[in-house]
Amino acid sequence: MRILVTNDDGIHAPGLATLEKIARALTDDVIVVAPESDQSGVAHSLSLNDPLRLRQISERHYAVKGTPTDCVIMGVRRILEGRAPDLVLSGVNCGQNVAEDVVYSGTIAGAMEGALLGFPSIALSLAYGPIGGREGAFWDCAEAHGPSIIEKILAGGIPPNVIMNVNFPACSPSEVTGVAVTFQGRRGYLVNIDARADGRGNPYYWISFDRHQLTPGLGTDLEALAQKKISVTPLKLDLTDEHSLKRLAQALG
Repeated sequence: MRILVTNDDGIHAPGLATLEKIARALTDDVIVVAPESDQSGVAHSLSLNDPLRLRQISERHYAVKGTPTDCVIMGVRRILEGRAPDLVLSGVNCGQNVAEDVVYSGTIAGAMEGALLGFPSIALSLAYGPIGGREGAFWDCAEAHGPSIIEKILAGGIPPNVIMNVNFPACSPSEVTGVAVTFQGRRGYLVNIDARADGRGNPYYWISFDRHQLTPGLGTDLEALAQKKISVTPLKLDLTDEHSLKRLAQALG
């Protein structure tokens, strides 16, 4: 089995090293193609107005000056030309990708591009807690449980135009309470613009979020992580709201 690995945190991210370990637990044929720098929040963007710069780091490691989507396309169409991957893995993202995160996530987009190109694809992310933060992320949780989760997902099959979104809870491997097949949740937080001033009094701005406590919906990815379960959510590429089709057709005559 040939696995193409990418991420959105960049070629030097610890989560990428963790994902490569997970992939190598499944096969020796692993190719890593990741962004040169952090691409968090770029969603499914393509670099259309800038050239893609490719840097080979080692025999099986490549960095691309571009987005996760660029990396998957580069991996499939150029680096692995004529040797298509059997599986695309994206992650392990430092931070959960659940609820609204799915819309913004470059990690999710890397897997989506793999699915668009016709390959089984899985996105993997790791939640981190408010105490340890990013520096205290439980990478061993993803590394310990990742291979078996992927094997079970592949055994069950991934339909065309569907990706699997896997999120590991913020805990040690032994504290994981199970695996839950989940719905995409909804936090409902507000996105704001935080106005600040630099040392010379010139204004600049940061995107910020108004976060509040909420009760996660039953069966959602948010609930699973709160219960220290591994969340697995199937996401489809077809964004059509089928429930609205009949009503819309009637409205438009």
